[in-house]
Amino acid sequence: MNTRVLSILEFNRITQFLADKASSPAGKNKCLKLVPISDPEKIEINQTQTEDALKRIIKNSSVSFYVGESVGDTLQKIKKGQLITAGELLSVAAVLGNASKARSYGLPSQDTQEDSLTALFEGLDPLKDIHKEITDCILSEDEISDDASPELRHIRRQILQNAEKIRSQLNKMVNTTYRTYLQDPVITMRGDRYCIPVKAEHKGSVPGIIHDQSQSASTYFIEPAAVVELNNNTRELRSKEAEEIDRIIRRLSSMCAEHSEELSADIKILTELDFIFAKGFLALDMNAVRPVFNKDGIINIKKGRHPLLDREKAVPIDIRLGEDFDLLVITGPNTGGKTVSLKTIGLLTLMGQAGLHIPALDRSSLSIYDKVYADIGDEQSIEQSLSTFSSHMKNIVAILKNADRNTLCLFDELGAGTDPTEGAALAMAILSHLHEKGVKTVATTHYSELKVYALREPGVENACCEFDVATLSPTYRLLIGIPGKSNAFTISSKLGLKESIINKAKELINKQDEAFEDVIIKLDNSRKKLEEDRLAMEDDKNAIASLRAEYEKKQKKLEDQKNRILEEAKKEAAEILKDAKETADLSIKTFNQSGNIRDMEQARQNIRKKLEKVSIPPDALGNSHVRVKNKRSDFKIGSDVRILSMDLRGTVSSIPDDKGNLFVQCGIMRMTANMDDIEFIEDNHDKKKDRTYTGTAGLSKSSFISAEINLIGLTTDEAVNRLDKYLDDAYLSHLNTVRVVHGKGTGALRNAVWNHLKRLKYVKSYKLGEFGEGDAGVTIVEFK
Repeated sequence: MNTRVLSILEFNRITQFLADKASSPAGKNKCLKLVPISDPEKIEINQTQTEDALKRIIKNSSVSFYVGESVGDTLQKIKKGQLITAGELLSVAAVLGNASKARSYGLPSQDTQEDSLTALFEGLDPLKDIHKEITDCILSEDEISDDASPELRHIRRQILQNAEKIRSQLNKMVNTTYRTYLQDPVITMRGDRYCIPVKAEHKGSVPGIIHDQSQSASTYFIEPAAVVELNNNTRELRSKEAEEIDRIIRRLSSMCAEHSEELSADIKILTELDFIFAKGFLALDMNAVRPVFNKDGIINIKKGRHPLLDREKAVPIDIRLGEDFDLLVITGPNTGGKTVSLKTIGLLTLMGQAGLHIPALDRSSLSIYDKVYADIGDEQSIEQSLSTFSSHMKNIVAILKNADRNTLCLFDELGAGTDPTEGAALAMAILSHLHEKGVKTVATTHYSELKVYALREPGVENACCEFDVATLSPTYRLLIGIPGKSNAFTISSKLGLKESIINKAKELINKQDEAFEDVIIKLDNSRKKLEEDRLAMEDDKNAIASLRAEYEKKQKKLEDQKNRILEEAKKEAAEILKDAKETADLSIKTFNQSGNIRDMEQARQNIRKKLEKVSIPPDALGNSHVRVKNKRSDFKIGSDVRILSMDLRGTVSSIPDDKGNLFVQCGIMRMTANMDDIEFIEDNHDKKKDRTYTGTAGLSKSSFISAEINLIGLTTDEAVNRLDKYLDDAYLSHLNTVRVVHGKGTGALRNAVWNHLKRLKYVKSYKLGEFGEGDAGVTIVEFK
């Protein structure tokens, strides 16, 4: 890719934006050196890395990939075996620390899937042992930890002990021995020696070494002779300390040298990740997307924005090239957006081929070009004594020489700067030459001749930047398929130019040109009308879709509500039937115990009242089929029927009265029902499924009711409940006697059985079994 087009299209400003997103000097430098490439495979790899970095940033933010600026030099010194400083070792530790954090961030987990960056993260080697050793030993550039080695700890302990002895002796001198000789009762340092400030007139009274004096010569700083030896010891210990620190630094440097290859790889990977994530952050900042690439020369940018313009103010444009036409001629007024449109095509192409996402809508397409050329802006060269036209033409000559089918050419105001007639002819010839060679070309112009050329030439298309005559301002919208019209007369009229002058100007122009402009105006008016209709249809379509969605939502809500009501009704009906059956069973049991017909009738009325309180929908009982309304004439005494509300079967025992009420015999119970609550039963063979005991059912039941019940192993409550139900069934089955097996045991179960038998009125007698009948473990019960 030629460097001149990078400058013309301001690609260097994009790389500067990119460098601002990087965190390390090496990463920034890599960003600034980024250039577009034309290898499809490498472009896809770079785009995938940018996409994966963007996904990670959105999902998990990011992590530092910082590598210090001097770490590379430090690494070279390590490889050569040179001694490095504590600060340089800390910079190595910082790299290893960032490598460790980056590896933890980048490896696949429950929240992160494997992607194109996983291999880079896996390639990081944090060298945790070395990192820990450096950070444990070196606290800062100027401080080594006491724990760096046992020897260093021992030396520093001796230094402290020696210093304590010195201070102890000097404190004694300051406060007692030489108190009157001192300028101030303090201990001070001169170099690395402990001294006391002695008055000049008493310097001979304090034996020792004079190290310094004040500017006024009134004070002498003397090291007393009593602490000279101790100070000498301190100096020796300090020397040993420096030697031990030097040994520690060499040991740490040697450890780093043994793993210099891993360190070098970590630095390289961190720099690469810093560069890739800078691309991700730039894409996030620009709200950019990954373009779809092809090698067919097809460009289809959807709502593309120039990345160097304010995102809030830039007008997105749709740009197509290479599918229906290879040459696009853009016309329109100055400052209308022609040049911006041209630069947007070129700059987004360069960004895409550099592995950067582009500020456009998803699924925008770009072609991969081997060469991109641009002739844009003022090319006047004072040094070469070239005019604007000459400078442009020199550039165009070079472009024509090198352009081929896999080249994108961009021309701004082609043929300008010379006689309009000659310039238009020259521009048309240049475009024809490129078109014949199959070069993808976009050119802006003011020449009407090029509009006509684009209309008649196959594979060439007009486009214009829309201009609002009402506001005398451009809209910056690019309209492909429509040639731009001249607005000179209209604009002049709105600005107040006399109508007579405008009419005179119209008379001077060629009639053919005037007719052509009229056609363009009509086309533009038709386009606006079609655009308005399209927008209106789009609004109607959206409104219909919204109404449909709302209708479907309400329909679903009603359906859910209906299902819920039916479900609740079924549950309620089941509860009512359960309650009614329990009440009926209790009534039968009461009747069996008391034999009082009046009590039985009262219980029946109570059941009827309870059922009349609730209206049970047929669907709740599972009878979803349509039931024919009954007539009085349908009822005959003896007909088999079902009382729907109670789900009981029986036979008609009376004809319905005027209110439709009749008697139905359900086993031993005579029920009152309404004929609307009656369903005729056609299949008499279903009688065996009836829930009440008819006479026949009672006789047949004796065939499967056992004459013995075994209660052994049950609790007293369980035994009494089961016994009660069994005795009812046995009595209704007309059994004379039954055997209740309760075992001997403690006698608790037998006592519970006998206490229950005492309360049953249909029991005639009960006794323990005789020998051979089960003895005391069995009770023989006889019914009335």
